[in-house]
Amino acid sequence: MSDFESLAQIVINGDFVGVKSQTQKMIDSGLDPIEIINQGLMAGMNVVGVRFKAGDMYVPEVMMSARAMSTGIELVKPLITDKDMPTAGKMVIGTVKGDLHDIGKKLVVMMMESAGFEIIDLGVDIDPATFVKAVKEHNPQIIGMSALLTTTMLSMRDTIEALKKEGLRESVKVIIGGAPITQAFAVQIGADGYAPDAATATDLCRRVIA
Repeated sequence: MSDFESLAQIVINGDFVGVKSQTQKMIDSGLDPIEIINQGLMAGMNVVGVRFKAGDMYVPEVMMSARAMSTGIELVKPLITDKDMPTAGKMVIGTVKGDLHDIGKKLVVMMMESAGFEIIDLGVDIDPATFVKAVKEHNPQIIGMSALLTTTMLSMRDTIEALKKEGLRESVKVIIGGAPITQAFAVQIGADGYAPDAATATDLCRRVIA
């Protein structure tokens, strides 16, 4: 087993102490920091994403793996300039106005960051104007909106309308998710996609900006 495969496996196991020591060993032996991230840390999280989607891993295990991966990235980061840091894209995400549910969104953030996306998490109870402001400020490729209550779903439509009014709709892909959300609702409000879970959200984001 190569150093990279070994590191990936330690990430999958959620062993953050092991990740720290293996990453440091690889840095000390002069391996390329970008390769440590891509072939070791993120390769491990990619496997976690597949297993989570298949129902072979559960939320607590995914969170441990994500924490382990972050531990490794923190060690490698100082060796890389920002422009060299691999990024899959930029996303602004938030739970819509009137809704305070956070757990599903946090899991999406974790999985997306693990897949190399830069995430701006606006938090919960986010109104359309705040999403619009964040798009102007951060220039993301994707907006992610989450809702867990049927009563707050329509805020997603209002946000899309607000983006249109400001002339921003064409510049950003909109994906939505949450317990009451369906593909049919996504089509109805003019979103670019719907994801039923965090692993699917990552795949969807890769697809919409490909």
